[in-house]
Amino acid sequence: MKRGAIPEINAGSMADIAFLLLIFFLVTTTMDVDKGIFRKMAEKNENPPMIDMYERNLFSVNINLNNDILIGNDLVTIDEITELAINFIDNGGGKDLNGNPCDWCNGEKRTDLSDHPSKAFISITADRSATYETYIQVLDNINRAYASLRNALALKNYNTSYTALEEEFKSTKDPAILDRIKFIRSKYPLLIGDIETTMANK
Repeated sequence: MKRGAIPEINAGSMADIAFLLLIFFLVTTTMDVDKGIFRKMAEKNENPPMIDMYERNLFSVNINLNNDILIGNDLVTIDEITELAINFIDNGGGKDLNGNPCDWCNGEKRTDLSDHPSKAFISITADRSATYETYIQVLDNINRAYASLRNALALKNYNTSYTALEEEFKSTKDPAILDRIKFIRSKYPLLIGDIETTMANK
């Protein structure tokens, strides 16, 4: 009995199918993208203003190798940072470098907190062994303190929040809106510095 010939598999379209599958997986696959911290660097000032760096004008946040957060000598939680920063910045316990008081501040005017928002410097010191997430949380809470103060002052002066002013300027580019934004920023300037320590390696 004669055996029939084995039919050949038509592989002519296999390349097309493989190409389509490749495109499908490229389109549907998600890729992780490294993200950094959005921080606008301050412009270089040839004649920087002097900052009255008395201890009361320095809000020192320290993150140790165990991710514990200390403000001064006090151990605090992440959730406490925003309120503590607001109390420090908005204290209004003295005068600026020109001798003007903070007549828009709503603080308690304590002698152990900052004299004026223009003197209220915030320092973040992080140990190299501290986690990136802890540093981000600390920075977010400090930025939230500034946002809260700026929003309150904008509402008082312009019946709208500082955030709304920024959004309006993005869409309109109105110079008058920009002037309002600059005014609010001048009342609560962002004075934040960060330092990395190497205590864990000593």
